Amino acid sequence: MASSGKIKSVWYCTSCGNESPKWMGRCPACGEWNTMVEEPKAPRSASAGGVAGRTRAFLDATQARPEPLESISFSDENRFSIGNGELDRVLGGGMVEGSMILIGGEPGIGKSTLSLQIPLSCPGLRTLYVSGEESAKQIKLRAQRLSGGDSNCLVLSETLLENILAQAREVKPQLLIIDSIQTIYSETIESSAGSVSQVRECASSLLRFAKETSTPVILIGHITKDGTIAGPKVLEHIVDVVLLFEGDTKGSYRILRSIKNRFGSTDELAVFEMTGAGLREVSNPSEILIPMHQDNLSGVAISAMMDGTRPFLVEIQALVSTAAYGTPQRSATGFDGRRLNMLLAVLEKRAGFKLAAKDVFLNIAGGLRVTDPACDLAIVASVLSSNFDLYISPKVCFAAEVGLSGEIRPVPQVERRIAEAEKLGFEQIYISSFNRAEALRPKGGKISVVAVSDIPALCRKLFQ
Repeated sequence: MASSGKIKSVWYCTSCGNESPKWMGRCPACGEWNTMVEEPKAPRSASAGGVAGRTRAFLDATQARPEPLESISFSDENRFSIGNGELDRVLGGGMVEGSMILIGGEPGIGKSTLSLQIPLSCPGLRTLYVSGEESAKQIKLRAQRLSGGDSNCLVLSETLLENILAQAREVKPQLLIIDSIQTIYSETIESSAGSVSQVRECASSLLRFAKETSTPVILIGHITKDGTIAGPKVLEHIVDVVLLFEGDTKGSYRILRSIKNRFGSTDELAVFEMTGAGLREVSNPSEILIPMHQDNLSGVAISAMMDGTRPFLVEIQALVSTAAYGTPQRSATGFDGRRLNMLLAVLEKRAGFKLAAKDVFLNIAGGLRVTDPACDLAIVASVLSSNFDLYISPKVCFAAEVGLSGEIRPVPQVERRIAEAEKLGFEQIYISSFNRAEALRPKGGKISVVAVSDIPALCRKLFQ
């Protein structure tokens, strides 16, 4: 009798959600190491009502039948605007009815603020805001800080999934917001909230509610110390859209990046500024990412970069000084330090600049982190400017990649970079001479395009 009352447990992989009867150092499904956690096994009744049971019930309810692909009608009428231009663009033109959106980010980055601003900016949108972390009074205080006026937003402070679904079916909202999915739990699962099985089952139940009622659902998710969304990887497979909030919590600018989108492109991103009244849309980030400063400063160069399909002009700052403590320092903020070392090695080997005994510090203005190879030429120009103590004109920008042999390589979508630089009043842009002839000779443009083939050619034209 004693053994029959013993609670059985299984091991789940936190990366992919794979189930195993015993602990293993490496997950056989995804191959990740040390990701298995022990949790109580769900009762048989709960397992029967799991994903497979819900799928059968959903098919029976909707009477789904196979039909030819040609006979399926499609229209964009199920997409609506949520009153936020930047967020609408990242979602692909608006929110789709019946979709599930997952927003992840570090604590304090602005996930709850963004999710609350949606119903406040759409007074006609009947919204059910469910919070498992804050009370209704705390949400009211945030709404007052966000200058929220009349809104059709209902607030529910609850963590039990069954109660949330019951209230949602009674209220029949046009939008359901869950803050956060890691705090929601179901009575059918014996493990605690935030566990692999709880997150998987709760997300599956909310997905069924979204598809049955055509109600879009926004889930707020925590992230781990590695920057990935907490919980099993199956959570990202279940949802339709995954948005990741990035940025320095000490700074004011935030980037909302699309990681997955079944209804649009994943190359879109939105830029927001955190203010005392909430998140403000930044329609032209280039004007903000190029700070105003004193002219004739050495070590400053402007790069025409691309993040997804959006062009940015960002300021790159470099400082080169004699090593004071014997061993030269290499420090990069907002840029890959290993790639900086590679560019310095190219300058040393291919161009003959003696930088091995000097400290080199690099900073990307605005608190951004860039990965576009087109920033290579601007980084090289800023390092040489600081080394020679010669300033670069603030009306000059750069867009090219630097190879290991010192050659200047072309980058994609250079026409869009040139157009963005011209729109912001730049008079000259340096690109690779290996670009297409159309890019080297833009028609009707007021900006001068300078083509360079290697680093020595860059120095002759830039510091002549």
